[in-house]
Amino acid sequence: MKLLSRQSRTLPGVTGVARVSRRSDALLGRVGHKDIVIIDHLDVDRATADALVKAGVTAVVNASPSISGRYPNLGPDILVSSGIILVDGVGEKVFAQVKDGAKIRIDGSSVYVGDELIAEGTEQTPESVADLMIEAKTGMSSQLEAFAANAIEYMKRERTLLLDGVGIPDISTNLAGRQVLLVSASADNKAQLKSLRKYISDYRPVLIGVDGGADALRAAGHTPALIIGNPESIDSETLRCGAEVVIPAHVDGHAPGLERLQDLGVGAVTFPATGTTEDLALLLADARGASLIVTVGIRTTLTDLLDRGRGSTASTFLVRMRVANKIVEAPAVAALYRSRISWWVVMLLVLAAAAAMVAALMISDVGGIYADLIRGWWNQLVEWVKGFFA
Repeated sequence: MKLLSRQSRTLPGVTGVARVSRRSDALLGRVGHKDIVIIDHLDVDRATADALVKAGVTAVVNASPSISGRYPNLGPDILVSSGIILVDGVGEKVFAQVKDGAKIRIDGSSVYVGDELIAEGTEQTPESVADLMIEAKTGMSSQLEAFAANAIEYMKRERTLLLDGVGIPDISTNLAGRQVLLVSASADNKAQLKSLRKYISDYRPVLIGVDGGADALRAAGHTPALIIGNPESIDSETLRCGAEVVIPAHVDGHAPGLERLQDLGVGAVTFPATGTTEDLALLLADARGASLIVTVGIRTTLTDLLDRGRGSTASTFLVRMRVANKIVEAPAVAALYRSRISWWVVMLLVLAAAAAMVAALMISDVGGIYADLIRGWWNQLVEWVKGFFA
């Protein structure tokens, strides 16, 4: 009887498999449904939160504050709004007490392994996050000052790249005078690609996948012509799809992920420069003569820029200024390209065509051959109408 009572006892809270890493970006590739993520990420950004929501994690345990007050970062609000438990400020000791793959439990603001309490922090709620975001808005002025200083520093360091294109590699993919669709990794790139199906079909832009955006293109049924990013974050089948590969490299020439490409037997061109992969992709497309650059999954509002961290904010801002005359975001293209023909106009055309065919049948002495012909016309008409909504 005692054994039965122990087995039937239900501990409070939620349980899951712990995925542990101080660096959240190194963790995203191996988290799965109902995992509990343990990270050390000051000011959780939007991209990280979107990736965790997409992975379907149950909870996030952060050794650091998820909102420090420096600026109103977007990640915590995304997490709690999606129903993910967020426990902040548990301290670094949690990394010594929890091994990756262990089963842990969260009850309120407490973290347990079995019955043993191993860490405590602050459980964030939509209300607490909203209050912290209001307070964080007061930190925007200092962040803007830091942003201005970083922009000047980046301009000094990369002025020849930005102004003259020095260091941008030659590629075999022809972009001159062509439209380019540049797809980055994001939680909403699937929906954006779906909204651009008609544009892609009609204009046949050069498809460029940036990091996980290359996998998103293949998942949507497209084949990228050019892949730019770290091969470690891209599926092997995508790398083998025949696309030309460009790997961002450090200024000393070291290219992370090059060894993986060599193991796959895939050649690559390196691009030594600072800045994000998205920035380098924009510079490459612009320098090689693209007439228009449509971006998918890249956000560049002021809050988004600050949310990406100091290291990449200046680069992104200056690169966007450099290619501003060519760049347009996917939602704008989808809105402008959407068919403006009203449904009732299409319906009138269908009814008029049907009436004409019925009248022709009534006044003509037709047999089976003509009936088959009419059915063929009708099928063609249906396909034509479907084309308006594809």
